[in-house]
Amino acid sequence: MPSLDIPSMEALFDALTDVAFFVKDREGRYLGINDTMVRRCGRRSKHELLGKNALDLFPRPLAQAYMAQDRQVIDTGIPLQRHLELHMYPGRSRGWCLTSKTPLRDAHGAIIGLVGTSQDLGAPDEIHPEYRQIADIATHIRERYHEDISLQGLADAAGLSISRMERVFRRVFHHSPRQMLVQARLNAAIERLGARPTDSIAAIAYECGYTDHSAFSRQFKAQTGMSPAQYRATLTA
Repeated sequence: MPSLDIPSMEALFDALTDVAFFVKDREGRYLGINDTMVRRCGRRSKHELLGKNALDLFPRPLAQAYMAQDRQVIDTGIPLQRHLELHMYPGRSRGWCLTSKTPLRDAHGAIIGLVGTSQDLGAPDEIHPEYRQIADIATHIRERYHEDISLQGLADAAGLSISRMERVFRRVFHHSPRQMLVQARLNAAIERLGARPTDSIAAIAYECGYTDHSAFSRQFKAQTGMSPAQYRATLTA
């Protein structure tokens, strides 16, 4: 491993309470983490995580998804940028995050691990000066997620170009209108999977705006690390 000043990196990110920070080696073992990462994992100290991998810390379906994601970044050398994903916290609570991972290289350019961050998506910044420009669009997405929504149509109705709408959304909400739509639909599906255990997954997908069951399952797994059936099973485990 290179001579990384991991303690200084940790200290820098310890000040960010809404961003989890981590450094991993090629085998997925944690070499460095910040305090937010410790809290996310429901542990008391960094020493409880260092040297462990995702399988030691998370439910198997989630851990396998995280490790596959790591493997892709390390094997291809292509960073993962602002990937919207659901994180399951201790006590079965959940929250949405934007995760980024980039390869860690030695002095010769060889990939020896990765560095990543995962930003919690809390409540929107409603005092942001541009919030009112897109508040109605956000409300439309959150309340009518089950419909066939045209983002271009929403931008036109607000008198904005699609690129302008995208930029303002990212500044206010820290993610795009399309990511908000995915989040709204999956939130609704997650609620129904728990509240209605006898309903078919296909029926729930359709209610939440998905006309293709297989597309719903792929997106659900991409964002949560589990298939809808696996998620439902964790609720009764």
